[in-house]
Amino acid sequence: MERTFAIIKPDAVERNIIGGILVKIESAGFTVVGLKRIRLTKEQAMGFYYVHKDRPFYDELCSYMARGPIVALVLEKDNAIADWRALMGATNPADAIEGTIRKEFGLSLGENSVHGSDSAESAAYEIPYFFNALELV
Repeated sequence: MERTFAIIKPDAVERNIIGGILVKIESAGFTVVGLKRIRLTKEQAMGFYYVHKDRPFYDELCSYMARGPIVALVLEKDNAIADWRALMGATNPADAIEGTIRKEFGLSLGENSVHGSDSAESAAYEIPYFFNALELV
């Protein structure tokens, strides 16, 4: 079994579509082994997205992630990282294929409703950023 990290982003939480996204996750065979609703400070978002610190969208991304609550998740299944990336869809919802979360729920390139680890290394950093071992069951 492999684990990956996911976030239901502020735009989706604001629109009260957490349940719809969770249904797609569970229907795709993922087990939710960690889940919490929290609100990041901008500084916490900056720490989480530090890999993007030199990119032009970094400040806007961090402000967006701190504007309201998020739902942080740890998902488990065989091939979890690749399967979660496929279920999310392209970063820009306009480019995402039908049936993906971003196609169904995303509003724009910036407000695309979900985040996911892009590699085992990213998951190894992102999961403990939000969860301790006792919270993963």
